[in-house]
Amino acid sequence: MEYTILGNSCLSVSRICMGCMGFGDAKNGQHSWTLDEEHSREIIKRGIELGVNFFDTAIAYQSGTSEQYLGRALKAFAKRDDVVVATKFLPRTAEELEAGVSGQQHIENMINKSLLNLGMDYVDLYIYHMWDFNTPLYDIMDGLNRVVKAGKARYIGISNCFAWQLAKANALAEREGFAKFVSVQGHYNLIFREEEREMAPLCAEDNIAMTPYSALAGGRLARLPGESTKRLEEDSYAKFKYDATAKQDRIIIGRVAELAQKHGVSMTEISLAWLLAKVTAPVVGVTKLSHIEGAARAVELTLSDAEMKYLEEEYVPHRLVGAMAQNTSADADKKHVWSVGNQKI
Repeated sequence: MEYTILGNSCLSVSRICMGCMGFGDAKNGQHSWTLDEEHSREIIKRGIELGVNFFDTAIAYQSGTSEQYLGRALKAFAKRDDVVVATKFLPRTAEELEAGVSGQQHIENMINKSLLNLGMDYVDLYIYHMWDFNTPLYDIMDGLNRVVKAGKARYIGISNCFAWQLAKANALAEREGFAKFVSVQGHYNLIFREEEREMAPLCAEDNIAMTPYSALAGGRLARLPGESTKRLEEDSYAKFKYDATAKQDRIIIGRVAELAQKHGVSMTEISLAWLLAKVTAPVVGVTKLSHIEGAARAVELTLSDAEMKYLEEEYVPHRLVGAMAQNTSADADKKHVWSVGNQKI
């Protein structure tokens, strides 16, 4: 395993971040393919054995049970100072808005609940999960700064935002003397490269770490077209993100398979090797031991410039989907009701 510094922080993180959305009680979430605690612990332990020290979860994942599984596993298998734990918080609920709960109080409530779930005194990285148009940006940055000042988070990050939003937030933080975002977790992989337009140049200019999710496009970059799995069949959100462009993406996926055969490695390793050349640490979702083992092997693989170009040259622009499609205007956001499992948020 290789390690690097996370942006403008002092956190030394593994080049692979274990994404924990697949862990948690399925009864408390949207996904039937999530793992129970026994199998989650097995994978977390294997990740630690392979040198993974960076773990990403969220209070939204299976109503907090992902945080609970991760916290208990890390307590059993690692020293707290040896791991970097990231979790994420949600926008204020409609009920909180009606009750007049401030953005600052909401963030304090969220971090306290996450720390309780994790069984920890602090997280290393606290991530603003979804842009909240109903809450002034000052309140968000002030609330996050209070969390850092209280020692409940070492650093802050952001997810699902545009480059202008990240730049605006960090400019406000610099002006007010608040903690600034050191990382961004966006949607970025070999068949969805819209982050290269503005986000990647901003991050390079300001040394902000890119830790993208959907690194393997919901498994599409890990297997040949037509090869199916339970998750591919049941993950409706991933289908929503990728089915519309399946025909054009299939060309790139075919090239991934071609290079995998050439190198004698898995498609996972080729896809992640490409992404590792672009970002700090991709968040790789895992629900099998083979998933984290393949991800760890990808760190050892370097593609040539010609191979990188070969994988990239057939890409065509993709429309925004998922969380980012909602993050286009205040009006669009206000019409949308975020939900986690059966809970509207």
